[in-house]
Amino acid sequence: MKELLRSNDPVLLSYVSALLEEERINFIVADLNMSVLEGSIGALPRRILVESDKIVQARHLLTEAGIGHVIADDQKA
Repeated sequence: MKELLRSNDPVLLSYVSALLEEERINFIVADLNMSVLEGSIGALPRRILVESDKIVQARHLLTEAGIGHVIADDQKA
C-alpha cells in the first residue's frame, strides 16, 4: 500500500473515497481511530492508502478531478 494523501478534512476524505470506489481502486483510510488519542479535535490527519500497482491510476484520477494538489508530496510527479 502507498500513501495517496493525508488530510483531516472529512469532506475531502469522503470525496476521494467515492472517486476511488467508483473506479474500483482498492484503498484503506488509515488513522481513523486516532481521534481517541487526540480527543476528537480532528488535528491528526487521516491517510488514504492505495495498492502499489494502482497509485499512478489514483493520482491521475485526483488530478483529473481537479484536486491533484492534495496528493501526498512524496507521490507528486
